[in-house]
Amino acid sequence: MFRRDLLKDKVVLVTGGGTGIGRNMVDKFGSLGAKIAILGRREEVLEEARKDLNSKGIRSISHKCDVRSPDQIKEAIDYFESEFDHIDVLVNNAAGNFAYPTEKLSAHAVDSILNIVLHGTIYTTLEVGKRWINSGRKGVVLDMVTPYSWTGSAYVVPSAAAKAGVLAVVRSLAVEWAKYGIRHVAIAPGIFPTAATQKNLFPLPGMEDRLKERVPLGRTGKMEEIANLASYLISDEAAFINGEVVTIDGGEWLKGAGEFSDLSVLTDEQWELMRKISTGK
Repeated sequence: MFRRDLLKDKVVLVTGGGTGIGRNMVDKFGSLGAKIAILGRREEVLEEARKDLNSKGIRSISHKCDVRSPDQIKEAIDYFESEFDHIDVLVNNAAGNFAYPTEKLSAHAVDSILNIVLHGTIYTTLEVGKRWINSGRKGVVLDMVTPYSWTGSAYVVPSAAAKAGVLAVVRSLAVEWAKYGIRHVAIAPGIFPTAATQKNLFPLPGMEDRLKERVPLGRTGKMEEIANLASYLISDEAAFINGEVVTIDGGEWLKGAGEFSDLSVLTDEQWELMRKISTGK
C-alpha cells in the first residue's frame, strides 16, 4: 500500500523490536527503505532479528539494553549513532503486562510494569530527544499505548496507569517540542495476539474467543495492519499529525463504552417484544 522508498534512509530505533509487534514493525520499516536499530534485553533474540533483517537486504544493528536503566539507554544510543551517525525516528514499543487481581499484586509487580512501560519510555525519549534538540535535528517519536490508557481497565491496573502516563507524555511533548521540529504520535492497539499476550493475558482455553466477541468486526488484529499504520505515522506523509493517538481495535473500546452495546445479542423476536412493551402496541 506504500511506495517502496517511503522511509528511505531514515534511521528508525525500535525498543523491544526483537519480538511480537515490534519485530513486525521493523520488518515493514526495513522493507520501505529504513535502516533499523533494535533495543532489547535478550541478546539471542536481537541477534536472530538482526541476521534475518540483514539477510533481506535491510541494514540493521542491535544492542542489548534494559530500558529501565538510563545508563544502558545512553550506551546503546551512543553505539547506534557511532554506526548510523544519527536517529530519525524513535518507536517506544518495549512493554510488559499481565492480568491479575489488583489486591494480590506486590509492590515489585507494580514497579516491574511501571519501570518498563512508563519510566523506560520517558528515559528513552529524553535521551534521544535531547540529542535532537542539541543538534538541531528534527525527529518523530511513536509510542505504543492502549485504548484503556483513557478508560482504565480492571485486572491490568499497573499497565493502565503506565500507559495513561505515556499518553500524557505524548500529548504534552507534542506541544512542548514541536518548536524543535519533533513530532509525537501514538498507536492504541486492541487485541493483537502475540506469544507474550497469549501467555500473560489470555492463556486459558476459550479466552481469546471470548475477547473476539467484544470486537464489532469479530476478529483480532493482523500484524501487517499495525505495521502499516506505524509506517504511515512515522513517515513524512504524516508530517502534520502531532499529539494524536490512533486506535486500531476493530471498534472494541467504543462498543465497551456504549451503555447499550451489549444489546447486539438480542434476536429479532426479542427486539419486537421490546418494541411492544415500550409502545404498548
